[in-house]
Amino acid sequence: MLIKFKSKASGDVIMLGESGKEMLRLLGKDADDSKGVFTADQLPDAIATLKQAIAVDKALPHPHQMDKPIDSKDDAGDSVHLYQRAVPVLELMERSQQENTYVTWGV
Repeated sequence: MLIKFKSKASGDVIMLGESGKEMLRLLGKDADDSKGVFTADQLPDAIATLKQAIAVDKALPHPHQMDKPIDSKDDAGDSVHLYQRAVPVLELMERSQQENTYVTWGV
């Protein structure tokens, strides 16, 4: 399942189901809702929440950073962290806020 975040202010952000649901839970939305909206009035709080989550996640020691040398050839560098998935959604929300419009999500 895919979750697509959309806005008139920018291109779509498409996430795989579990990543998208994690993003919705983080932003205080019901992850089981197949569609919904962040109104222009809700965007400042959603943006602040995402920025805080990104900062916290970046500050965490990630296992591959602690256990593996940088030049390791295994798949340790392939994991995608919360902050990496959140940045495109954050940018979409910031552009939407600048244009005073909303962000929707759906399947």
